[in-house]
Amino acid sequence: MRSGEGGMHGTTIVCVRRDGRTAIGGDGQVTMQDAVVKARAQKVRRMKGGAILAGFAGGVADALTLFEKFESQLERHPANLTRAAVELAKDWRSDRYLRRLEAVLVVADSERSLLVSGNGEVIEPDDGILAVGSGGSFALAAARALVAHSGLPAPRVVEESLRIASEICVYTNSHITVLEVEEPQTS
Repeated sequence: MRSGEGGMHGTTIVCVRRDGRTAIGGDGQVTMQDAVVKARAQKVRRMKGGAILAGFAGGVADALTLFEKFESQLERHPANLTRAAVELAKDWRSDRYLRRLEAVLVVADSERSLLVSGNGEVIEPDDGILAVGSGGSFALAAARALVAHSGLPAPRVVEESLRIASEICVYTNSHITVLEVEEPQTS
């Protein structure tokens, strides 16, 4: 994902749901024009005590704004990831300020994985695999192949597909962070 003239280039985010496990991961590289300005950025995070994961590709400040907006939607719709994502997409598309934000979010819980974009899209993959960003197509192909031809669990599929993307995409590095959805604590 590119942002503005000579601006920031995106990253790679991958989400895999497999055998009752959901994992999301991203690389750590931030690039401006033709220079790497940060190698260990954190582009995936836990929300709602680890029950929801989110990652972004695109402008960092834009994505942080969207994380905040998404968290507020989760507060309004605490047990409904899809509703929170749809409401964020509606706000993102209709609000003049938010419409200018250049990022894509991937959000997931133990039941769903969704891609949320600024043009109002909320997409759930058929196969439980999502990948976005500059290396997204490489990581998506790798993840699909690993799921089809290996017994690796979701977190390892995410890690390996990001590693493969980092060897192909110049805007993706091999400093990889992988998170897995945590089961809610029962009291």
